[in-house]
Amino acid sequence: MKKQTIHHQPFWRSIRKVKFDRFVLAIIGMILLGRFFPQVGIYRGPINLDIISDIGVSLIFLFYGMRLSPQKLRSDLGNWHLHLVVQLATFIVFPLIVLVAMHLLSTPATQLLWLGAFFMAALPSTVSSSVVMVSIAKGNIPAAIFNASISALVGVFITPVWMGLVLTSGNGQMSDLSGVIVKLIVQVLVPVAVGMLLNRRWGDWATRHGRQLKLFDQSIILMIVYMSFSESFSQNLFAQLAWMDLLTLAFGLVVLFYVVYGLISIVSKALGFNREDRITALFCGSKKSLVHGTVMSSIIFSGMGNLGIILLPIMVYHAMQLVLVSFIAQRMSEEVE
Repeated sequence: MKKQTIHHQPFWRSIRKVKFDRFVLAIIGMILLGRFFPQVGIYRGPINLDIISDIGVSLIFLFYGMRLSPQKLRSDLGNWHLHLVVQLATFIVFPLIVLVAMHLLSTPATQLLWLGAFFMAALPSTVSSSVVMVSIAKGNIPAAIFNASISALVGVFITPVWMGLVLTSGNGQMSDLSGVIVKLIVQVLVPVAVGMLLNRRWGDWATRHGRQLKLFDQSIILMIVYMSFSESFSQNLFAQLAWMDLLTLAFGLVVLFYVVYGLISIVSKALGFNREDRITALFCGSKKSLVHGTVMSSIIFSGMGNLGIILLPIMVYHAMQLVLVSFIAQRMSEEVE
């Protein structure tokens, strides 16, 4: 009996280390708030949540840029094999797999849900949790910071291009592609660039206040989630989705994670990556950013009332990737102890 308890101990220790519960609960709370009290979320008067969220998004990326050191990014350019694997997995492998599945399995009732799944697949990798998980697993932390940061910047261009290729009038037309990219540049890249210029003077401050800035980031994300679901619930758009559709979505996202994770593992071994680089490739290449998902969705799908449904896949994947990658990272860290 004692042996059985010891055998399961690493699993429960891994689960206890997952730091996602409060934020995921807060997201669920915003969804419920949008369901029962949508009035504030759909209000578009002189002062509304749209304006506040736009300002908040720009501040998120300004503070993000402050924590990015241009010197450190330049010093990590040499390991290009690793960077290429991560970026190709993030922006090519993910979208292609979902694109094939979407064409084979999509139905009129689940069309928006599949659109959201493809949007999730075209998003950049997440920054903070990728670095944290690589650190736990004892991987290449500088390379993780580099790849997650570059992914966030490259995604400003690649994500809208993917969506422009896929979206048609049948499932909701995207705004003009050039206009979307310009707005993303103004709202995302420009604040990041300004933040990087301020890195030398304010970088230490931004790093010291990382916890408070993370809470600010999450508050803006929760606001966008509330607005999106308020709009969708007010138009009764969720009536077309069955519980089986949602369960199928969750199962499909787990399968997607393991398919991409397995492909990255095979390629990393074929290229002869050492243990640290392989961990970084696996964790950075298999994750998706909820921050960029909420920000980009409000720009790419501007004016669409079905944004809540489109955001569902990235929110489900966000929670799922934290559980799975946290468990894997903990197991990997114990291999070298």
